[in-house]
Parts: sequence; structure tokens; C-alpha cells
Amino acid sequence: MTRGLVEELTKSPELSRSGFDALITKTSNGHRDLIPDLEWSPSSWTLKPIKQDVTYEDRGALENALAKLERLPPIVTPTEIIKLKKSLKDVALGKALLLQGGDCAELFDYCGQSTIESKIKLLLQMSLVLIWGAKKPVVRIARMAGQFAKPRSSPTEMHNGVEIPSFRGDNINGYNPEDRTPDPSRLVAAYFHSASTLNYIRAALSSGIADLHSPLDWELGHVRDRGIKAQYERIVESITESLQFMRTVGADSAASGLETVDLYTSHEGLLLEYEQTLTRRLKHPPGKAYPIVSAKASFQTSGDGKGWYNTSAHFLWIGDRTRQLGGAHVEYFRGLENPIGIKVGPTMKEDELVQLLDIVNPSKEVGKVTLITRYGENKVNALLGMHIEAVKASGHVVVWQCDPMHGNTRSTPAGIKTRQFSSILSEVSSALKVHREHGSFLGGVHLELTGDAVTECVGGSEGLTDEDLTLNYTTYCDPRLNEKQALELAFLVAGHYRDEKN
Repeated sequence: MTRGLVEELTKSPELSRSGFDALITKTSNGHRDLIPDLEWSPSSWTLKPIKQDVTYEDRGALENALAKLERLPPIVTPTEIIKLKKSLKDVALGKALLLQGGDCAELFDYCGQSTIESKIKLLLQMSLVLIWGAKKPVVRIARMAGQFAKPRSSPTEMHNGVEIPSFRGDNINGYNPEDRTPDPSRLVAAYFHSASTLNYIRAALSSGIADLHSPLDWELGHVRDRGIKAQYERIVESITESLQFMRTVGADSAASGLETVDLYTSHEGLLLEYEQTLTRRLKHPPGKAYPIVSAKASFQTSGDGKGWYNTSAHFLWIGDRTRQLGGAHVEYFRGLENPIGIKVGPTMKEDELVQLLDIVNPSKEVGKVTLITRYGENKVNALLGMHIEAVKASGHVVVWQCDPMHGNTRSTPAGIKTRQFSSILSEVSSALKVHREHGSFLGGVHLELTGDAVTECVGGSEGLTDEDLTLNYTTYCDPRLNEKQALELAFLVAGHYRDEKN
């Protein structure tokens, strides 16, 4: 690429702030200098307008951090990614359910044994309840091992009368006011915290944390409500009796699947410089179909048995604030082999939704895309049906997932952000009803939750009120369901599925 061409491109209003560096930097994992043509590459997003971009003052430090990341090994593998994609195909076809949950925004400090274990146990307990209710297998995806960055409504905020950068997540800047300048070294720290978290997840699962032969070893932690605990214990007792019967007749002699489960990782693909460095051209697993879409989509028709995998997580999603049809994030996501999600909010138009699906999934691969609806309890009945019908008419077969959290956030008179448990349940209940009415089905839920006894969402059987929020309000971003509230929601959603079958 000539210097004159680079200078010309950097004058373009479409070039992102960090696009110049990405444009002229050759990587060590197969990237090439971007030429402005119709082909996709891991850096073609730099020629598109971008939302939620980050400006780094020290460009040299940023280049060094990105170069370091490009040399580091993948965090996840194509085999794991394709296995998840196959499982999500089952969800899209109504053969399984999807449970996705975790922190709104991870902190580096969450990378510890007890914190990781509490989230694993909570997701496993919730999935056990959903299996009991729906009588279907459950695909588990954690908002863990990479969910650091968060989009913000404003790049700055006022602190003691001084305007400072907003907190964007531990992989960008610090929460303390003196740490708000974006620091490129945090990108590398994010990689190692993600890798360490996933490493312990794998170790805990292989060591029997999810062994269904002894489910009563799963501590209920802070779940003190006798009704919920008795309900859970009845479900566990039913499963235990089934397992005992299998052992008696010798049906579990080779059933290693009863001793562990699959738990996949996910995060919002917000910081594209980071995502680009971990996008690697790797061999497809044996038996992986290789779709051919068009001559222009060279990344899918090369025939070399390889594809572009984002190896930072198994599953990534595009946020409601970065889903512009001609934007950088949609451009980046359209070239990935990974299964992906798209947040669908109240401002999404039906034709826009179909165009998005055509861009990111032109081959109409079943279950490749998960549509994560987040309308709010008062809007779901008016909007979801139109979106369902538009997608059905387009020929795309997607996973429909309800995010009942983001559309139901409010602030108390004291200025504390919270969510009402009844509003969360109401949106899920309404989504189930609307899907039934339109001959569709809700494939799963997407929740912000924690295994700790926080007081961030109000309501539920625990009866938390606005006055209780200050007891243990620890989130640095949005309010999360605590363990008791999350399990209660699982019981209630499982009850809906069970009622449908009766």
C-alpha cells in the first residue's frame, strides 16, 4: 500500500479514529494490509463509521499492546466454537433451550476461585430447573471470561464539578476518577484475565463441579427461602432417582455426560481493535460444512479448509447501540465463523432487522444468529410479533432469546439504578405468549446475574425494596439479579414451559 493511498484514506470521514494504525499494521496471524475493495478482512471494519470508539493518547503503547495480543495463542478453539454452533442450531429448531447469563460488566477482580465457582454453580442450577420444566437439553453460555467493555450513553461524565471520561470497562480504563484515561495495557490484561477465568472454568468442570450423580453437593449459598429451596430439592430428588435407576440397569456405564457439562463463554464484541487481534484464520474442525455464498465473499469461498474465527470467546454479540447497517461492528461480525448475537431494541425496524440478517448471515445458516430482544415490559407485546413475522418471511431461522433486563432499568428517587423483578418476569412471560401466538417459540433468556448476595434488583420472594439497595450494591454498571432472584426466575420460567406441555 502506498503512502499516498494511506494519506488519502485517513482523510476519509468514514475511517475510524484507530483505523489508521489498523490500516497500515501487518499482523503475524495472517492479516494483510487493507485495500479498499469489496472483500472482507479482519480489519475491513476500519473503513466504516464506528460508534463507541475509544481514543488512546499514547498511540505507540496501543500499537505495542495490539502487537503483543497478535502473538498470543487463541483463548478458545474452532472445535469448541463449531460445537456451540451445532447446539444453537438445535435451539433454533426447538430441540433445546439457551441459558445465557453473567455480569453486566466483569471486573479484573472477579477473576478469583470463589467468584467463578459461584457463577458456574448458579448457571448449572438454573439450567437444571429449566431442563425439568421444558424437558429439553439446555445450552449454557456465560457472560464471563471477556465481558469487560460496556457501551456508554456519553463518553464523559461530571465528577465533583469536573468533566472526566466515563468508565468504559476494566479493559479500557479504571473506575476510580484518577484512572479514567484509556490505557492500552489493559487490553493485554483483559486477555490474561479472560484466559485465566476460562482455564479455571474448564478445570472446575473437569473436576466434577457439575457431576449430576451428586447434585446435593451444590451449595445453595444465599438462597434462604424455604419454599424455593424445597422446590429445588424436589427437582434434584427427581433427577437423582432417575440417575439411580440408570445405574441399576447399567445405562450409565459410559455416560460421562452425567459428570460434566459444556459451558461456553461470551461477551459483547465492542472493542474491535482487541477483537481483530484475536481473529485468526484457522482450520475448520473435521466435518464442518463450508458454505459458498458469492464470488464477492472471498472469506467463505477460498476452499482452503480454513475460516476466520474470533478466538477471544465462543459467542459474541452486537449491541443495540452499534448495530448500524453500514457501521464498523456489523462489517466486522459478518466475516466470523462464530455464532453471533444481535440485540434487538424498540427502535429496530422490521426491514432493518432483515437487512442485518442478510448481511451477517447471507447463507441463512440455521442458528448462526441469535436475536436478543430487549424491549421493556410495556413494549414487548407491540413490537415482538412484527419482528417475528418479518424474520419468518425472510427465510432466516434464528434463535429467539429474551433479554428482560435492559428494557426495564429505572432510577430510584435517590438516583440508584435498579430493576423490578416483576418487570423482568413480565417481559419473559409476554415473550413466551407472543411467540406462541405467532407460531414461533422462545429459545431462551439472556440475564445479568451474579452468584453473590447483592441487593441491586428489587422484588422477588426476598422482598427487596428501594431502601434495601444500599445494603450490598456492588455493581459498577447495571443492576444484576442475585442468586435467589435468578433461581426464582428459573423456577417461574420453567413453570411456564411445563404448563405449555400440559
